Amino acid sequence: MENKSLTIAIDGPASSGKSTVAKRIAADLGLIYVDTGAMYRALTFEALKNNVNIKDQNALVDLLDKTVITFEPDEKGQSVFSNGVDVTYDIRDNNVTNTVSVVAAHSKVRHLMVKRQQDMAQDNGVVMDGRDIGTVVLPNADLKIFLVASVKERAERRHKENKEKGIFSDLDQLKKDIAERDYKDSTRDSSPLKQAADAVRIDTTKMTIEEVVNTIKSLIKKA
Repeated sequence: MENKSLTIAIDGPASSGKSTVAKRIAADLGLIYVDTGAMYRALTFEALKNNVNIKDQNALVDLLDKTVITFEPDEKGQSVFSNGVDVTYDIRDNNVTNTVSVVAAHSKVRHLMVKRQQDMAQDNGVVMDGRDIGTVVLPNADLKIFLVASVKERAERRHKENKEKGIFSDLDQLKKDIAERDYKDSTRDSSPLKQAADAVRIDTTKMTIEEVVNTIKSLIKKA
């Protein structure tokens, strides 16, 4: 099934299973995995750490210019580095999760991030996940997937992930946070979350990761 030139875009709201599924598909097909959400999280983490106003677009652009975000495969899938420092777990902190939408909404920030993401896919086959991959970053992707799931299901997934990582979270609050994140992501002016016209929509609410992966693999064969 390997095809080193394949470009696969996987979009969807928070905790719809994008990253987990994208990692599996990339590993199975021998493609590069790019977690665009982690890139925005890394910038948000750097902003919070350096006391940069997340509402100041120009300050964030200056910070991004000084921030090198890279990915490295490891035994758990992939680690995220910011200026050479492993921030894989730091960027999943609740403070980052609750503020990343503000950072990601800035048009100048998104423009620079999209350029970086497109460069990553320029000469490589990739599986890239995010919220605007099929519509903005990789509009000519070989296959576009749009994953969805109920707010209740996504909150329970995030709660379970946090518990496994030793991060405290309140399930009811997570439901509210995810619903609010959906609204912010889908109504922002710059590259809002929406399904590409030619994307295949998959509701993962009652599906296992294995079922979602196999469904996408069958679509890849057809593509």
